[in-house]
Amino acid sequence: MTLRLRDREECRYDLVALGEVMLRLDPGEGRIKTARAFRVWEGGGEYNVARGLRRCFGMRTGVVTALADNEVGRLVEDLILAGGVDTSLIRWVPYDGIGRRVRNGLNFTERGFGLRGAVGVSDRGNTAASQLRPDAVDWEHLFGTLGVRWLHTGGIYAGLSETTPDVIEAAMVAARRHGTVISYDLNYRPSLWQAIGGQQRAREVNTRLAGYVDVMLGNEEDFTAALGFTVPDTDHDLTSLSAANFRRMIEEVVQRYPNFAVVATTLRTVRSATINDWGAVAWSGGDFAEATHRPGLEILDRVGGGDSFASGLIYGLIEKGDLATAIEYGAAHGALAMTTPGDTSMASLAEVEKLVRGGGARVDR
Repeated sequence: MTLRLRDREECRYDLVALGEVMLRLDPGEGRIKTARAFRVWEGGGEYNVARGLRRCFGMRTGVVTALADNEVGRLVEDLILAGGVDTSLIRWVPYDGIGRRVRNGLNFTERGFGLRGAVGVSDRGNTAASQLRPDAVDWEHLFGTLGVRWLHTGGIYAGLSETTPDVIEAAMVAARRHGTVISYDLNYRPSLWQAIGGQQRAREVNTRLAGYVDVMLGNEEDFTAALGFTVPDTDHDLTSLSAANFRRMIEEVVQRYPNFAVVATTLRTVRSATINDWGAVAWSGGDFAEATHRPGLEILDRVGGGDSFASGLIYGLIEKGDLATAIEYGAAHGALAMTTPGDTSMASLAEVEKLVRGGGARVDR
């Protein structure tokens, strides 16, 4: 691999995430439309990576985001604090009383079961994070004075508004200037882009930002929809198809983006909402590594599985420096995260390493 990390001693943060943190309202085993009570969690595609690295892997992380300064925003802050992620980089925006100008994002998500797939309903228009401007954060202070080893952001935040791609680009330019490794999860969501130009706009934005990225993450749909690559479709066995097609696709990807030092993806075949085949594959410097394949993985809550994969992979790249080991940590952490409710991981490093070593589900007493 060709990743060069800044020395830990010269940086306050091992990783900083840039993105929106929402309040997730979870009806548990029920449905959104018939719920009479919700359990609340915090979550967001970029933030989940920072939280996983802090709580499971013990790394020093922070999140750059914005929240409307009201009781809902303070609830989100309280949840972030419980996750151990540094909140000093949050921008607080005065609340106007009813959310006419600024508000906090909500995400209603039901888990699904069997033949009934998971359902997500986002309520995040006009949020504080979506209205951030590139000059709202002192990037030079963050990356230069404080020091950050790794910046993580992605396509969810990029699709949140017309201005968020500019915020991401400003952060990336400063991060690159100070030698910070940059990872990006394409995380294509059609609903995010439909009001601001659709898939064409998503490709324009993601193509522009990809030129700054060192570690690119995404599944087959992400690479095709968000970057315009074509994945061959020659087989109906989706698990083997994904691994083979990832290898074919990478040849085209790295030719177009020679700045990519690592490219990785999860391999998921959805048998039902609660049974998935699960794996992962990564590329670096011409070498491929594939994680242990886990067929028939039982899912309690699939939301955040890809983000937990990303945090495990990043931990492995930082601490182990070996692609094959890193992809195993990512796949194991993602698998464990989907056995618990909420967007974020409840796994421990010991549990991840047990699974990496081939451990099973016997009772620990």
